[in-house]
Amino acid sequence: MMDNKIQMPDAYCKAKRIARLLISVIIMSVSLPAASTAFESADIVIIGAGASGMSAALAAAESGAKRVLVLEKMPFVGGTSNFAEGIFAVESDMQKKESIRITRDEAFHIIMDYSHWRANPDLVRAFIDKSPNTITWLQNMGVKFIKPFAMWPNSPRTWHLLDGYGASMMKVLFDNAQRKGVEIATATVAKKIIRRPNGPVTGVVIERSGTPATEIKTKAVVIATGGYANNKEWIKKYTGYDLGVNIFPIGNRGKMGEGIQMAWDVGAAQEGMGVLQFVEGGPGGPGVKMRSHINGAVPQPQFLWINKDGKRFADEGIGHNFTFHGNAHARQTDGIVFRIFDENIKKYMVEEGIDHGMGVQIPVGTKLVDLDADIKAAVAAGNPNIFVAQSLEELAAQMKVDPAVFKQTIAQYNSFCVNKHDDKYAKDPRYLIPIRTPKFYAFKCYPAFLGTIGGVKVNEKLEALDKENKSIPGLYVVGSDAGGMYGDSYDLFSAGGTMGFAVNSGRIAGENAAIFCNK
Repeated sequence: MMDNKIQMPDAYCKAKRIARLLISVIIMSVSLPAASTAFESADIVIIGAGASGMSAALAAAESGAKRVLVLEKMPFVGGTSNFAEGIFAVESDMQKKESIRITRDEAFHIIMDYSHWRANPDLVRAFIDKSPNTITWLQNMGVKFIKPFAMWPNSPRTWHLLDGYGASMMKVLFDNAQRKGVEIATATVAKKIIRRPNGPVTGVVIERSGTPATEIKTKAVVIATGGYANNKEWIKKYTGYDLGVNIFPIGNRGKMGEGIQMAWDVGAAQEGMGVLQFVEGGPGGPGVKMRSHINGAVPQPQFLWINKDGKRFADEGIGHNFTFHGNAHARQTDGIVFRIFDENIKKYMVEEGIDHGMGVQIPVGTKLVDLDADIKAAVAAGNPNIFVAQSLEELAAQMKVDPAVFKQTIAQYNSFCVNKHDDKYAKDPRYLIPIRTPKFYAFKCYPAFLGTIGGVKVNEKLEALDKENKSIPGLYVVGSDAGGMYGDSYDLFSAGGTMGFAVNSGRIAGENAAIFCNK
């Protein structure tokens, strides 16, 4: 059951980079120059200083835009991009050196087929075709990579892992943008885009602490605000979930969808609203540290998954694909899922190592030697999401699930394990291990998501489109604010897609905005 390839990151793998994010925030904040007290005009105004915004700014400056201004409402640049793990590309020089043969055509069909052709094919093609040059572009500036990896065995090796995570890339983008003369104003909020009736955009209204709202005149605007993961009203309206109750954002801060709303306000059409980048959350709670082996155990395929009704609901082997098991978990009542295992399975994880990893943090093959101690520490701290019992009846009582239903579920599952065939969900027989050796364990897990993906309809130039599919002159939307890259679910088969689309869409928009301004 062991495999030496890097696997997908679990939801809490992302949260583990909070410390790194804070460090990068300090670095970026210290590095920022004193911003001008007032801005009157710019060729291009970019709203948002994450990977998509900074890539757009640098690409615009390289393409001849005379004055490029980046507005960031936070006191630092980078945002969630600071703790990204890697970036998508196909046919990169790195892949060629590793004899990785996936082609742009193959990647195109993977993405389009995965979305059942609900994705915008011209946008997908533009993204894919740009991707190999983007790796070279980043390397030439000083970004360092490890090498291309796969999310799970036999999946395409499109995930170009960053040496130093996203914070290292953001520092390089920031430094190079400064050298190119890009101006960056932090703690500056864009409030409104100004557009002539049926004409081009002409300005952006901004607010800064202690100063009245002012208008910056501009020829082009690039919206790169990173989605709406923290907007309770929109999450409820477009997804039906209650933020902080039955769905939890990971690694997001201040993502309220302002950029999307500003685009709509000047006539842009919607596309992709309601698409969440689902992952499965771990148990969390008191006593569970970020690097706890509890989080390393969560995605293991030998576990039995049940919902709060005590019923099994999926093939637990899908745990390597966090989109799949995130979607499966989110469908359950209140999104609550229990992951069940016994002493025998725990012994396997400790002595043999894990079969599904958590990215580069807890890779495949890691022996969870601290699992016992971590569980005891969590229980001692009063963690309400971790249960340990000497019997299945006691475990059911602790979880507060119907004991009769739970007993029936266990009996049926164990029979599948004995026969080495899962009659319900066709789980891989290698992972069919009966639950019958005391002690018994359960982790109570909640649904989570890494961000929203979509909002504004765009074309392959990343120009915002109106409801008649006509471009709005001078308005571009990139990264997680742009719709059209996905159907109803994030595509993990093309690993590194979120960061890849952020950087590539930013570059495409920046180059086209510069061309527009220089007409």
